[in-house]
Amino acid sequence: MNKKLVLAFSGGLDTSFCVKYLKEEKGFEIYTAIANTGGFSESELQKIEERAYRLGSKKHVTLDVTSEYYEKCIRYMVFGNVLRNNTYPISVSSERIFQAIATINYAKEIGAGYIAHGSTGAGNDQVRFDLAFQVLAPEIEIITPIRDLMLSRQEEIDYLKKHGVVEDYTKMGYSINQGLWGTSVGGKETLTSHKGLPSEAYPSQLEATEEKLVELGFEQGELKTIDGKSYQTGAATIQALEEIASKYAIGRDVHVGDTIIGIKGRVGFEAAAPLLIIKAHHLLEKHTLTKWQTYWKEQLGNWYGMFLHEALYLEPVMRNIETFLEATQENVTGKVFVKLKPYQFELQGIESEHDLMNSGFGEYGETVKAWTADDVKGFTKILSNSLKIYHTVNKK
Repeated sequence: MNKKLVLAFSGGLDTSFCVKYLKEEKGFEIYTAIANTGGFSESELQKIEERAYRLGSKKHVTLDVTSEYYEKCIRYMVFGNVLRNNTYPISVSSERIFQAIATINYAKEIGAGYIAHGSTGAGNDQVRFDLAFQVLAPEIEIITPIRDLMLSRQEEIDYLKKHGVVEDYTKMGYSINQGLWGTSVGGKETLTSHKGLPSEAYPSQLEATEEKLVELGFEQGELKTIDGKSYQTGAATIQALEEIASKYAIGRDVHVGDTIIGIKGRVGFEAAAPLLIIKAHHLLEKHTLTKWQTYWKEQLGNWYGMFLHEALYLEPVMRNIETFLEATQENVTGKVFVKLKPYQFELQGIESEHDLMNSGFGEYGETVKAWTADDVKGFTKILSNSLKIYHTVNKK
């Protein structure tokens, strides 16, 4: 019997439990794979690899999908100014499909008969992993110990301790998912409706206190420079901005939303670079897009984010939306000036050769150059006709 099993491994509590349990209790031959979406340093990846082998993995691999994640997803989320419930930059939600694709491809490559993930039965990730696995490799059986055993985090910790696994269980009390597009933080506080996360629960802590003005340079909707400096890839640019902004503990918040499985969910997150980029990009678009470009982008950007969240990245309509979003970015080029402060940031303004405020037609609230007072009177009279007719007929 083929007992070869690939586990999507993050090194956290859930997947650590899975390695030990699936090997000791179920007799699987464990192959661990971490699909890095840009949230881990080389030293962190090394520690995760060491932990995998210490727990009993036969072979561990790191699958780097950072560039693919940026090119095929993040840039479109920026184009669409995607924020779930106007709050959350869809960090984990968008990563999961790329992690799932990389993991299932690895499982097929080594001829595994089983694939596993550490999702619980109460969250969104179980659907995201299962759906991708079922679509891309229906012949491989999916194993989900945490979901099937309905374990609490404390029960997982107790099991690992019983089997001699020594870890910093205080830190592992929080579920932390790091990626290029932000870090989610879940813990006992996010299971309530009223408690906030303690400051120490966030991976980044306040280090910088002096205000700093940062210049973000966009070319056709993509962040290309920071203070005039360019980087080799889009992912590298995001990482450089995160390095600057995370020292101000910017981008912390708690997201509340509807899960795929129908219940309300609450999770903390920190996303300094994503929030800076989205807000700066949105401001630049306000200056460079027409009214109706802005309107339809808002509609399709919202749908794009919703489909990402709902595990439907593989739906063909997503490619159609991406084509539209990219087409709107032709003139979204310029500089955005942002002031960084402890725990917050302010958008100062923009410079762009495509700035529609610099049209010469007029200055809002001050002067007009392209029409007369009589023009406005006539325009308003015609505009009011339909309302006059309705109120006259209905005696309003």
